[in-house]
Amino acid sequence: MNAELARRLAKETEGEVLFDAASRGRYATDASIYQIMPVGVFVPKTQRDVAIALQVARETGTPVLPRGGGTSQCGQTTGAALVIDFSKHLRRVLSVDVDARRAEVEPGLVLDHLNVELKKHGLWYPVDVSTSAQATLGGMAGNNSCGSRSIAYGNMVHNVERIDAWLADGSEVSFGPLATLGTKERHIAAVVRSLAEALAPEIDEHWPTVMRRVAGYNLDIFRPRSERPYTNDGSVNLAHLLVGAEGTLALTRSLTLQLAPLPKAKVLGVINFASFHTAMDSAQHIVKLGPSAVELVDRTMIELSRANPAFRPVIEAALIAVEGRSPDAILLVEFSGDDRGTLLKQLQSLVELMGDLGLPGSVVEMPDETPQKALWEVRKAGLNIMMSLKGDGKPVSFIEDCAVPLEHLAEYTDALTEVFRKHGSRGTWYAHASVGTLHVRPILDMRRDGAAKMRAIADEAAALVRKYKGAYSGEHGDGLCRGEWIRWQFGAKIDDAFRAIKQELDPGKLFNPGKIVDPPKMDDARLFRFPPTYRTIPLKPVLDWSAWDVRNDPATETTTAPGTGGDPTGGLAKAVEMCNNNGHCRKFDAGTMCPSYRITRDEQHLTRGRANTLRLALSGQLGGESLDGEAVKAALDLCVGCKGCKRDCPTGVDMARMKVEATAAYKARHGHTLRDRLIAHLPRYARWASAMPWLFNLRDRVPALARWSERAVGFAAARSLPRWRRDTVRRVAPQLGLVDADQALAAEKSVVLWVDTFNGHFETENARDAVRVLQAAGYAVHVPGLQGAPLCCGRTYLSTGMADRAKAQAGALVTALAPFAERGIAIVGLEPSCLLTLRDEALVMGLDDAATTVSAQALTFEEFVAREATEGRFAPTLSPATKPIKVHGHCHQKAFGVVQPVLEVLKLIPGAKPELIESSCCGMAGSFGYEAEHHAASLQMAELSLLPAVRAAGEAWIVADGASCRHQIADGAGREALHVARVLAAHLG
Repeated sequence: MNAELARRLAKETEGEVLFDAASRGRYATDASIYQIMPVGVFVPKTQRDVAIALQVARETGTPVLPRGGGTSQCGQTTGAALVIDFSKHLRRVLSVDVDARRAEVEPGLVLDHLNVELKKHGLWYPVDVSTSAQATLGGMAGNNSCGSRSIAYGNMVHNVERIDAWLADGSEVSFGPLATLGTKERHIAAVVRSLAEALAPEIDEHWPTVMRRVAGYNLDIFRPRSERPYTNDGSVNLAHLLVGAEGTLALTRSLTLQLAPLPKAKVLGVINFASFHTAMDSAQHIVKLGPSAVELVDRTMIELSRANPAFRPVIEAALIAVEGRSPDAILLVEFSGDDRGTLLKQLQSLVELMGDLGLPGSVVEMPDETPQKALWEVRKAGLNIMMSLKGDGKPVSFIEDCAVPLEHLAEYTDALTEVFRKHGSRGTWYAHASVGTLHVRPILDMRRDGAAKMRAIADEAAALVRKYKGAYSGEHGDGLCRGEWIRWQFGAKIDDAFRAIKQELDPGKLFNPGKIVDPPKMDDARLFRFPPTYRTIPLKPVLDWSAWDVRNDPATETTTAPGTGGDPTGGLAKAVEMCNNNGHCRKFDAGTMCPSYRITRDEQHLTRGRANTLRLALSGQLGGESLDGEAVKAALDLCVGCKGCKRDCPTGVDMARMKVEATAAYKARHGHTLRDRLIAHLPRYARWASAMPWLFNLRDRVPALARWSERAVGFAAARSLPRWRRDTVRRVAPQLGLVDADQALAAEKSVVLWVDTFNGHFETENARDAVRVLQAAGYAVHVPGLQGAPLCCGRTYLSTGMADRAKAQAGALVTALAPFAERGIAIVGLEPSCLLTLRDEALVMGLDDAATTVSAQALTFEEFVAREATEGRFAPTLSPATKPIKVHGHCHQKAFGVVQPVLEVLKLIPGAKPELIESSCCGMAGSFGYEAEHHAASLQMAELSLLPAVRAAGEAWIVADGASCRHQIADGAGREALHVARVLAAHLG
């Protein structure tokens, strides 16, 4: 059947047909604890492709599972079916009616992308889920998504006007207001109406009346029970039957959405609480002030945010000591509207209310947009932040969306906390205090006793939900983890009515079987991503991953010492497993992650897809292929090692470092190419090549040699290579006024300028100008490695899988720098990727304590200058700026949070107003952009935002500290980009 299905799809459609083990494995999981291998994956290019795929699936008896971003947290998008991925191509805005505040969209469109289009009209789609950067509208409709501001705007179901869809028989239908329905749709409406009327007593008795109820089908559209009506005029809209149906009733072609005016102003009050209970008890009073959102962040999330370098300054700006200590919880209370004066009065009312409740001075006021936005980003990342706990114990989603009336919220959370304690765990809490839906995840080890505890906790939580007249499923849907509780929530008769609705629309059970109707048990171990049988293969990694190889205590969240977790891969597998599949890497907004996905939109070339591929390989689920296999190589082929994921991924999945492991394993098995050796050994032969630059530069002067280099070596003929020169730093050093090692150690004000291979041999002027700037500020400058073997960080060896040689190179560098670091003398580097290697990979190569000592003193040029200027030690005379300055941040600068110092240093120039170019990776990424097979992808990455911004920059200085970045800008835009040291030197008085 699978072979016939694949053959017909490939022959009859234009879409991508993915039936190999690795592709299927990448679609076997979502953001839940489950994993089910699909029959195959189909990525349609057109709506016609979808219609044909549906026909072929029906004729071959293959179930169909529609999928958007794959971020479902309950297992909705996992199943033994043909997965149809709408997110790559079916993502158009079909129409926008500004006057009617209505938009029609395809189901694969991401929410944030829609809102970018709507912003120019002063509109937005207000179901603002935390995963807005990756969640698709079709998936949101499938889940009946809610979002932080549902207290003001309602759920997805309140904001959908029409859904055009295919039924299982292939017919096209349009679900909307009753008066607009066709014959077939009217028949469906009549069936649903008759069920609702017959079950009126049961609906009145069992249906939760809270707004946050998303379980089952919306049978109550004909007998409304929600505290917020489905429609403004009380009419019935049949489209609401499909909202929350999790793709089990029909296949969406397009959605017509109701839009809202974009608020002109927002203010935020952050309330700090000494106890979690007080925060929960206060919510019922706060909502009476008319806020647009009231969101919880608990102590666990606060501390994990503090541990993330991207989030630490943001979260700390929102905190104040309460009763002499850090708050146990905070509530983010937002007021939004058109009149800022009115909002500021509401904010003051909040301050007064907290005083009346005995909590004076507990509110941090944020009337300005920038800090508000930053804090909301932290809150939106809440799930991923909580999943960043190391060890096998993780916060598990299964009761996290229980919704209870606000007046019972404090009692409910107290009681549930006791349940967790009883079972040796504790919960992490966040989200929607405004509507009584708190995302709570007890920390469980699903590889050991987690399933049994999950069942016991679910039973007791259900009893509490019933006691407080709440809804067991309040936001993220039913899927696999809550499906079995539908019958418990609604009773047997309503559950049978749901089955009758399914039978009417999908009699052959073609669409997403096992969801909502006839679901499996939530703790069926055969469905787990980490079942009791899960094992990883033994291997010895080339880098030290022991920091991830730990166990954690679910009750205290404390972890054991590195290397004690029992991982036969030395911690590598546990590091890979930190990916929780939430799909944050699918975003296209600010940040670096993930440049290859941004140009391909392929799951294979996504950090999540790569992590899943590695996990499957390390656990023997790729049919015998391991880390050294072709599936892993293909998945990592377009990974540029940008380290965007190291910073942008809230769980810290460092795919660049993982690629080092995969590359080393693959090369150990298959050997190194000539190109590998030329790249790897560059630091060793550079000094000899620079003696005859004319010879090595012939390649770019003679077209035939460029073409030969592509055929014989693999360097793209269309790409220029770095230009060799004779006046290297080693040769011009005598004219630079440098001091020797002893003088540097003795000087009162000295600095070590470590010049890497690239700046030392290809762009001597960067090192020369850095020396000039430092000397102008009164520093004695020492450049080590001017005699003897070159001092290199080993990165060229790491990138080509020569880990042992990389360790030797890095070890020699550390040994040379250690005497200065031990005396507290700064080690300053010009090339971000090289300098930051001392703060990253050099610490996991198995070097001695000297590596730690050196890393503590290792600073980029801008970090050093910014620090010294702040402390009053750097004050050369600089002439005023004469033209604008545009800055492109190197990926590693972004990953380590050191872009800001670049801007601070440039502001030392009188009148300078440097502007950051909002860009992802430049696409060069070391050798990547020079490689023939990657040249086109490299330019595509650059064209996403960097090169257009450079071309539009006019006469501005273009600042880029990375050698690769400067090369890409020169090749792609014909502009010279300068290291910040050169810009400062140009302004020396």
